[in-house]
Order: sequence, then C-alpha cells, then structure tokens
Amino acid sequence: MSETHSDEPHGAGLGQKLNWLRAGVLGANDGIVSVASLVVGVAGATTDNSALLVAGVAGLVGGAISMALGEYVSVSSQRDTERALIEKERDELRTMPAEELDELTELYRQRGLSEDTARQVAVELTEHDALAAHLEVELGIDQDDLVNPWHAAISSAIAFTIGALLPLLAILLPPVEWRVPVTFVAVLIALAATGTISARIGGASPVRASLRLVVGGALALVATWLIGTLLGSTGVV
Repeated sequence: MSETHSDEPHGAGLGQKLNWLRAGVLGANDGIVSVASLVVGVAGATTDNSALLVAGVAGLVGGAISMALGEYVSVSSQRDTERALIEKERDELRTMPAEELDELTELYRQRGLSEDTARQVAVELTEHDALAAHLEVELGIDQDDLVNPWHAAISSAIAFTIGALLPLLAILLPPVEWRVPVTFVAVLIALAATGTISARIGGASPVRASLRLVVGGALALVATWLIGTLLGSTGVV
C-alpha cells in the first residue's frame, strides 16, 4: 500500500512559499539586529525616553522601507532573468526543434537513463509540453511558479517591523537600570529562534545557524552600546 507524505513539499507554489519565507526570516532578523543596535547605542548615551523612542521608530520605519525596496529590486531582477530565459528557450524550440529534442535526450541520458529510454522520455515530454520539459531539466524553472517581488517585499517589510518591535519595546518598558540587560536577553533569544527557523527552511544545522546569529548580534549590541556610552560620557550627545 502506498503512503502519501503530506508534509513533504510538492507541487506548484513551492518556489513562492520559500521566497516569502526566506524574505520574512531575513527581514525579521534584520529588524531585530538593526533596531536593537540602534536603541542600545542610544541607551548607552542617554536615558531619555523621547530620544530612544524617536531613534527606534525612525530605525523601524526606515529599515522596513529599505528592506522592502531591496527585496523588490532583487527579486524583480531574478524574475526578469527567468522570463528572459523562458523566451530564449521558447524561441529555440520554435526555430530548431530537432536540436532541442536531441539536447533533452542527452540531458536525460546524463541523469542515468539508457539512450533508448532517454529518447522515449524526451519525445513523450516534448509532445506533452516541450517548453515545460526543457525549462525544468535545463534550467530548473517552473514557468507557473516564478518568484513574485511584491510577495518578497511585503513579507520582508512586515517581518522587519515585527522583529524591530521587540527591541523597541524591550528598551522602553523596563526600568532604566534594566533596559540594556533585558534588551540583550530578548534580542539574543529572538535571534536564536530566527536562526533555527531559517536553518529548517534551508535544511541546514539549526545549532550552527543560531550560533552565528547570536554571536553576530551580541557583537553588534556590545559595539553600539560601547560607542553610545563613550559618546555620552564625553558630552558629544
């Protein structure tokens, strides 16, 4: 009896899901680190709530817009490249179908099929949908599942905002003497969580991914706090 594994990623839409998941995790991580570094740096220089609030909100808004714009431009470039490759393949199929059939046969032969079997598979797939067959085998592209720049941009902006709210609240809500320690702890826990999520999406080691983010985030927080403390003690701010 065959068994269906419903938790395995199959079918159309996988590329889109991975696209916005990737953008979301990266956006949350950037929101946590950048805004936490900003407010911790300001907290090292001053205890004024207004200064912390202005710095945190400015970092949140500016960062969210920047992340969204960056993702939109990056993913748009990727989609434009994919569309260009699709048009090129479509033109080749129209102008030299025999050569393309031979190419598809050879690609399947390189995957371990015998010459006769590879030829039969290539012929049958060409008769069914030649363009889809060539895009999948040659380029790894699904023309019905191209990346969407708007999905990536919106996901990244929302995730950045959510991630940025954590250090902003952590620095504003506790008593003055607990602000920096609470923010450190909250940020490092959040970074460990996003590292685990990103590792599971990419099939990597959660421990290694989390450790990289935690160490990097801790270094950023320490550096900005020291700079803020130094500037505050010298009377620059």
